[in-house]
Amino acid sequence: MTTDQQDTASHTALVIGATGGLGAEVARQLLAQGWQVRALTRHADMAARVAADGAGPHGLQGVVWHVGDALNAGDVLQAAQGVRFIVHAANPPRYARWRELALPMLAHAIEAARAVDARLILPGNVYNFGPDAGACVDEASPQRPLTRKGAVRVEMEQMLQAAARVPERPLRSLVLRAGDFFGGHAPASWFQTMMVKPGQPLTKVVYPGEPEVGHAWAYLPDMAATMRRLMDLDLADRQALAPCEVLHFGGHWLPRGIEMAEAVRRVSGVEALPIKALPWRLLMALSPFVRVLREVREMRYLWQVPLRLGNHKLLRLIGPEPHTPLDEALRQSLIELGCLQRTTTAASLGQRRAPQSAAR
Repeated sequence: MTTDQQDTASHTALVIGATGGLGAEVARQLLAQGWQVRALTRHADMAARVAADGAGPHGLQGVVWHVGDALNAGDVLQAAQGVRFIVHAANPPRYARWRELALPMLAHAIEAARAVDARLILPGNVYNFGPDAGACVDEASPQRPLTRKGAVRVEMEQMLQAAARVPERPLRSLVLRAGDFFGGHAPASWFQTMMVKPGQPLTKVVYPGEPEVGHAWAYLPDMAATMRRLMDLDLADRQALAPCEVLHFGGHWLPRGIEMAEAVRRVSGVEALPIKALPWRLLMALSPFVRVLREVREMRYLWQVPLRLGNHKLLRLIGPEPHTPLDEALRQSLIELGCLQRTTTAASLGQRRAPQSAAR
């Protein structure tokens, strides 16, 4: 094998969940750096169309799409041949059948990563931690999740730890935990399901939390760039990361949670854009009849207590995190969501000003 061939092989990744928010952003950034990127799709017609014209979903030109299903171990293993990293960014849609689907998909990714000696990268979040975790948690803080999704998240990380202890071909993995996602392609995020309405101009912004309680956010392009840096680090020095590594991404920590809504107002150019509180009483009344609202109700504590992810360990490894200023990140997100025109200015929006209302 030539040096160029070895370099190409080392810079090859399989992204499971490449049509989702974080998966697409990771794939996009790897492609921009000259990586070879593969992805799974259950849609053979899409794979054929991509092969014919070179285009793909979310503008991911250059991705090699493999027809297969993350719930099929053989499909995952076939797509993983020759890769150095498997980014497991697949999630069951809209909270449905979470444990039933999430654990088998991860198990198949683990099997494939062990078989091809790839490092498995799993995006994590704060659901592992309950309201008793403390205002700032590190990677080793006790995990006592309060919710079903949190319990599944803990179980997923335990699967990685168990696979790392297998004597023959132990798994190498990396979990990067982060706060609530936001960005133009974060379909299940609080930001675009509760705070704004994609595809509609901003007439208000809804804030789910206590205004003065801190909250952690993760801008998808920044988190994806952090993952890419860690992958580069692992390629340069196989010993730089622990075999079963866990790291925290700091992202945007807002000591006053309401700052997120205030920033949306500022970016919108509408000085009096109303900030409304999420109608929790109504959601709780409807939750017995709507599955997704039951899941939302379970997560309420994350908006009532501060939970910051301490990222000192990450900073020691890569230096300063990739960090897009909040207003810039929100402006780009709102444009991509169809809530804001790229040419919108405060002057042109002045005519839409509405009475101010603070979240309570």
